[in-house]
Amino acid sequence: MAAAAARRPLHLRAHAKVNLGLEVLGTRADGYHELRTLFQTISIHDDIVLRPQRSEITIRCDHPAVPTDETNLAVRAARDLRRFAGVAHGVAITLTKRIPVAGGLGGGSSNAAAVLMGLDRLWRLGLGPAGLHPLARRLGADVPYFLLGGTALGLGRGDEVYPLWRQLRAEVVVVDPERPLSTAAVFRRLDASLTPRDGTNRIFRFISSDLAGHGTAFPILSNDLERPALEEAPDLAARVDLIRGILIREGALMASLSGSGASYFGLFDDPGRARKAQSRLVARGLKAWRGRTFSLDQYRRLWAPPARGRARGLGQGRSGQHGDHRRQGHPGR
Repeated sequence: MAAAAARRPLHLRAHAKVNLGLEVLGTRADGYHELRTLFQTISIHDDIVLRPQRSEITIRCDHPAVPTDETNLAVRAARDLRRFAGVAHGVAITLTKRIPVAGGLGGGSSNAAAVLMGLDRLWRLGLGPAGLHPLARRLGADVPYFLLGGTALGLGRGDEVYPLWRQLRAEVVVVDPERPLSTAAVFRRLDASLTPRDGTNRIFRFISSDLAGHGTAFPILSNDLERPALEEAPDLAARVDLIRGILIREGALMASLSGSGASYFGLFDDPGRARKAQSRLVARGLKAWRGRTFSLDQYRRLWAPPARGRARGLGQGRSGQHGDHRRQGHPGR
């Protein structure tokens, strides 16, 4: 049985991610997709407060599209951890959303990972990222990645994640076209026209170029889900053309859909250009945020337990794996 729970509320930040590149190599015999992707943590985040309570697990959220019942991934994370640890504690979760909902930025998965790591401390379980990983993997595709953070390579079904030696440092502009997309629907549309992708290796070529010290390899990267996402939502195509055009004209190193969309992002090596791109996007009536990438070490420090005061995050260490893709249109959804 775990030690008694802490009594003070815990304040957390659950950060978003972008996919710098995403390759869907084919459909496996087990029905899952063979994936290759580059994950990157960014500074845009949701705020979470965990308040101890006697036995109930509840959630409040300021965004009307986020469920506040047992279907919420953060609630599932809390219930799964309580069952796994054999404790009777409850928690009141307050979630303030800043990450676009259903935008391919991993907000729900990041929320779930933050709740796992926060409750590990609040309930004084001492599991750490390695002990939480099996629970994270069962919760969904991106949850285990958020136990790791930084710039990381995802292989296999997406359940093998390896931090890269060279961590990306860049400005990022994220645009929300305000057109939520169903991940499962995008994958179904991809499957309907999926052809073998032998010898693609764009992500491996990017990593090799980056390790060799060449900083101009970003055009190699692309997202195989962008085409089916735009086919799923043809009304989105004009907005994406506008967004991509502004980002590229203002000097973005790359501009791409993140995950299955519909959020779009651009990377910049110049803060001034990033600010200008954001201003131009906002002037065209689009919702755009400016932030920065977080390296593995920055992410670890962000989540390191403070000596005193509030916690922005928790847990050090690496997650050796990513997680299955049931939440990305795979079996079980």
